[in-house]
Amino acid sequence: MSDMWITSLLVLSLFALLGSGVWIGLTLAGVAWIGMQLFSSRPAGDAMALTIWGASSSWTLTALPLFVWMGEILFRTKLSESMFRGLAPWVNALPGRLLHTNILGCTIFAAVSGSSAATCATVGKMSMPELSQRGYPADKIVGSLGGASTLGLLIPPSIIMIVYGVAAEVSIAKLFMAGVLPGLMLAALFSGYLMIWALLNPSKVPRAEAAATFGRKLYESRHLIPVVALIGGVIGSIYSGVATATEAAAIGVVGALILSAVQGSLNVRTFLDALIGATRLYCMIALILAGAAFLTLSMGYIGLPRHLAEWVTGMNLSPVVLILALALFYMLLGCFLDGISMIVLTMGVILPTVAAAGIDLIWFGIFVVIVVEMAQITPPVGFNLFVLQGMTQRQITWIARVTAPYFFLMALALALLYAFPQIALWLPSRM
Repeated sequence: MSDMWITSLLVLSLFALLGSGVWIGLTLAGVAWIGMQLFSSRPAGDAMALTIWGASSSWTLTALPLFVWMGEILFRTKLSESMFRGLAPWVNALPGRLLHTNILGCTIFAAVSGSSAATCATVGKMSMPELSQRGYPADKIVGSLGGASTLGLLIPPSIIMIVYGVAAEVSIAKLFMAGVLPGLMLAALFSGYLMIWALLNPSKVPRAEAAATFGRKLYESRHLIPVVALIGGVIGSIYSGVATATEAAAIGVVGALILSAVQGSLNVRTFLDALIGATRLYCMIALILAGAAFLTLSMGYIGLPRHLAEWVTGMNLSPVVLILALALFYMLLGCFLDGISMIVLTMGVILPTVAAAGIDLIWFGIFVVIVVEMAQITPPVGFNLFVLQGMTQRQITWIARVTAPYFFLMALALALLYAFPQIALWLPSRM
């Protein structure tokens, strides 16, 4: 049977299982079993057991549940309220004024949470009531929150970067470092857009509050000390070489527990809620990763990735055309799947092609994460859109419309990243 027929059969099986409501992890394992059983001489049951055990017991993957747990602990603290009080005096003089607290708040919280949904919910709880009360336009409040919260995937520590690092077998510490400058660049683009909008629509921006003295700004900044200290402990330990990504995740959990205890939000109930929430989320991710590992093995035995890579290589696509095609492919895929599923579903097939084209896998990881960020605000399966819908009770079409400018700003960031790859590669090269 030709590769085209095998591919078509497996793709149809994948969508049939997904459409029937089967969990994504089980769907991936099921499609892998079908492929190996029908088109390979290797016993499927033995291969499935060994692969799933190997994927689930990876030491590198240990960082994932720890970072998830850290985010769950911080979600239940007063961190968001403290961040608003510390940031507001500094942005009051900028065009757009307090709307920038969404951008800066998401940028800061992204550095202590690896999830865009957690970033969106946590910063939204802080900023939406405050900004609405002060008379800022609802579309700009929700749009800036939806766009900036995607930074939770890009600014380390990032759950999705860990998943990519495991799949691509590249250094997670270097991936984390590679995400810093692109994340700051995106935050700057978002704030720049708000400034331009405010200068063009001065009547829609509420009056500035009483100007604070420099001393007063510094005094209010004391509220940022806990989160800055936690960021420094996690990221600084990785960058200095003191800790691996997994050890830094453990440092983050300890720091989050200390911060929660100091703020008075740590008790038996919140501790158990955070632990159970992290366990549920990680179990879902681990099942997807295990199924994807088996699917990757199955595709390898069938030979599809090699044939696809040979086909793409034979087309002699230039790197820019290949990157453009992959960007469109992931944007389309993002309309139907969440980010982690997108990565684990495709890496086994895409990575050989990318490597054959001579594209740096660290750079490609940042590229993929930004495209996945775009998918977070793309209907019908944009996770951040659902979070915002639950918080605002607005129609998801309205939310998608007000977040659309940030989608195009991320597309601009991709173009800049391609034109200047050192934006992503400079910091990892210094490690």
